[in-house]
Amino acid sequence: MEEKALKEVRLAKAADVMTRNVAYIDGNETVATAIGMMQEIGISSLIVNRRDPEDTWGIITRRDVVSKVVSPGRDPHAAFVFEIMTKPLVMVPPDLELKYCARLFHQAGIRRAPVFDGKEIIGILSNSNIFLAIKV
Repeated sequence: MEEKALKEVRLAKAADVMTRNVAYIDGNETVATAIGMMQEIGISSLIVNRRDPEDTWGIITRRDVVSKVVSPGRDPHAAFVFEIMTKPLVMVPPDLELKYCARLFHQAGIRRAPVFDGKEIIGILSNSNIFLAIKV
């Protein structure tokens, strides 16, 4: 890989490579509903809506479903999103350089983070977005 190509990826911003379509779910929905939504849309996570403006967002991922529902043998129709979601979230600003996003993901042990502009979530940045930005 050219050094210039790697430098361009490292200096790119979260907003440059994030996924713009964000799917949401309420925390009181069943995990079965969340699974159905993720499968239908073809995504690996859903942002869990805030209960009110003072609340924080959450996230439910395929990994949460596998480790917190499938592995222990819970019924996804009887488990609720709020029981297995991650909350509060690590978020990144749209202008954060990918080198810092990658470092944050590694240090926090996460694979994705919502991109928050200070008012609303405008996208999701994942390891896959960063990986696919590399030009070889």
